[in-house]
Amino acid sequence: MAAVDLGSAEWERSKISSQDINLLKKLGISKKPKALCFPSEESYPTLQWGIGDDEEEVPAFDVAARTKKLAEVNERANTLAQKLEQSEEARKKAESDAIQARAEADKAKADAAGVEDLRKRLHDAETSLSEHIAAQSAREEAIIKRVRSQNRRFVNKTSQEFELEDPDNDPLLDAISFLEFHGTEAREGIDQAKAGLSRLFPYFFPKKEEPGTFLALAKCFNPPEDLRLKMRQENMKIAVESICLGRR
Repeated sequence: MAAVDLGSAEWERSKISSQDINLLKKLGISKKPKALCFPSEESYPTLQWGIGDDEEEVPAFDVAARTKKLAEVNERANTLAQKLEQSEEARKKAESDAIQARAEADKAKADAAGVEDLRKRLHDAETSLSEHIAAQSAREEAIIKRVRSQNRRFVNKTSQEFELEDPDNDPLLDAISFLEFHGTEAREGIDQAKAGLSRLFPYFFPKKEEPGTFLALAKCFNPPEDLRLKMRQENMKIAVESICLGRR
């Protein structure tokens, strides 16, 4: 082994433990157990480097440098492994976030579709309601027109007009109120006319049975022919029949 004289320079022993020596053996750097020597005060220790049959002497401080380099490499490897693990976790988290975001997007689309459907149904309902209101307004106008026409006919027949003391300020309700007044008057007039015609019917039509309805009764007193002439003929028949019966 070759030794190098350092003179008066102080040499600090390399801090290489047995664990480092075993690590170098596992890595194949040294094959011989006694190849690593610690330095003395007079010379540099050397490391017998074995690669195959050829051997090379390596200074101990190179081993320390390489050991330090190996530790740095190991540290970098650990750092890279940690970063890789963190990257894998980040990838998994990104995938999970992407799945969640996709689910939320699908839900948002479904909600949007539901809102659009609800908006369409609301629009259809509003359209239907508008059409119904328009149809109802037209129907009310037609009813008002018909009721007012009946009121005018009553006025023309009875010559009786009415005024509302407390109008509803509603065209339909006011028209119906007038129709109720005219209807009440018509019912009372019909009752009075029926009573009078019923009293006269036996005198004018002694051989007939009184009709059950007011209209039929009224028509009896308003025949197409002259009622007075008809009554004279009826009276003559009665007189002749009486004379004939008296002679018998």
